Amino acid sequence: MSKLVFNARATAIHRAGADGTPGVAVEAAPRWAQLAAKAAALSAVPSGVWRIVFGFGVPVGFSGATAAAYGAHQPGWGTVYCVVLSALAEALAFLTLGLVRPWGLVAPRWLPLIGGRRVQPLAAIVPALLGSAILTALGLEGLFGRWAHNLAEPDAPHGFAGLVMTAAYLPLVAWGPLLGAVTVDYARRTLWRRR
Repeated sequence: MSKLVFNARATAIHRAGADGTPGVAVEAAPRWAQLAAKAAALSAVPSGVWRIVFGFGVPVGFSGATAAAYGAHQPGWGTVYCVVLSALAEALAFLTLGLVRPWGLVAPRWLPLIGGRRVQPLAAIVPALLGSAILTALGLEGLFGRWAHNLAEPDAPHGFAGLVMTAAYLPLVAWGPLLGAVTVDYARRTLWRRR
């Protein structure tokens, strides 16, 4: 049975053998990757806050039939939807931090079934790269047409309300590329270093 030993400065995590001899070292994430992971985790916050405010029925600039349709469910199921969607997006964005923290190498003990076990690198890398690709594609689609098309709708927020909504959603464009960069670094440190 191997055990993991974390050094005091958190510069590396070593797999130690049963006799305590050091095994394969996994270096700590570089500073840029730590900052990119934090930025990715925070990228979903502005849109989440905007969506929750909107979900509670605060007027955010929609008008006409669109405002009436939303208003029929807010507060109500529309509120629940907005809060759950925002919480889910933030939880997924928060997982990026696992790629630069020790809990991305060893699952926290409080997790059922997997707590205290070593995280298989591909179990983190494959979903993270898939998520990065999807988020990057959605971000590019939004930047190059979809967002402008949506804001051109007559009932969409215009003026200051449109600017606030755009500022809230624009950070999401960075989520995919940041997640991709951090994932490639995680793969470099956990997979490629072993060969």
